[in-house]
Amino acid sequence: MSLKARLKAPEILVAPGVYDGLTATLAEQAGFEALYLSGAAVAYTRLGRPDIGLATMSEMADTMALIRDRVALPVIIDADTGHGNALNAQRTMRVYERMGANALQIEDQSYPKRCGHLTDKSLIPAAEMAGKIAAMADARASDETLIIARTDAIAVEGFAAALDRAEAYLAAGADALFIEAPRSGGELKQVAAHFAGRVPLMANMVEGGETPVQSAADLQALGFDLVIFPGGIVRALARTAEEYYASLRQHGSNRPFAERMHDFAGLNARIGTQDMLAAGKHYGTEP
Repeated sequence: MSLKARLKAPEILVAPGVYDGLTATLAEQAGFEALYLSGAAVAYTRLGRPDIGLATMSEMADTMALIRDRVALPVIIDADTGHGNALNAQRTMRVYERMGANALQIEDQSYPKRCGHLTDKSLIPAAEMAGKIAAMADARASDETLIIARTDAIAVEGFAAALDRAEAYLAAGADALFIEAPRSGGELKQVAAHFAGRVPLMANMVEGGETPVQSAADLQALGFDLVIFPGGIVRALARTAEEYYASLRQHGSNRPFAERMHDFAGLNARIGTQDMLAAGKHYGTEP
């Protein structure tokens, strides 16, 4: 089933954040139906830096290609601001689509952008953002490749302005809407009341962010069609890594940490080592 068709189903779609082939593989094995390639997660992991617009279009495209080589699930990719003006946004659409993305999320922040749950954001004019959306729609090779329009207006211009901007982006050709960082359950409910049934709605759950974390079931009941958990995997792995390195430094061995990690065979089982070796033998290229 295509991502476009899946978003029409009554059950909300949960897309966990991933940032490389390993996390994509593990998420697929866990049974998820779609993935979210998070720009923040790529910045955190590849750069060791915050989500403040440092990850480039080429770095994201390269990551998307590596994930597509590993999994077949639909992938929503974070396109940030489109990496420039409308012409840049068109190029971003073409490149990400060629790399295997099924949907691009683009936002109305000025450049350099920052995480939607950080303060002191600024926005481009709504008409400029609408132009980017229209340009992306003209550039895509397939109507199955979706454009998810994000507005960060709640923190900058207020809640009513965010709804107005979302309306403009819908009129410009957005296939789904993402109103970032509602500050309460009440604002989430108002977003859904305004748009549910008219266009697929995406929610973003950031642990410790501006929006109170809701379950997928709660968001579905409100009328949301898609929820992403973009950086949760990095926060989980970062804490585990801190504890792992501290243990190794203290003990000079991984034995005390053994119950909290895969051994050599365990990891190889999850990444399909034996299947690949068998394939190599079948094709006469066994290493």
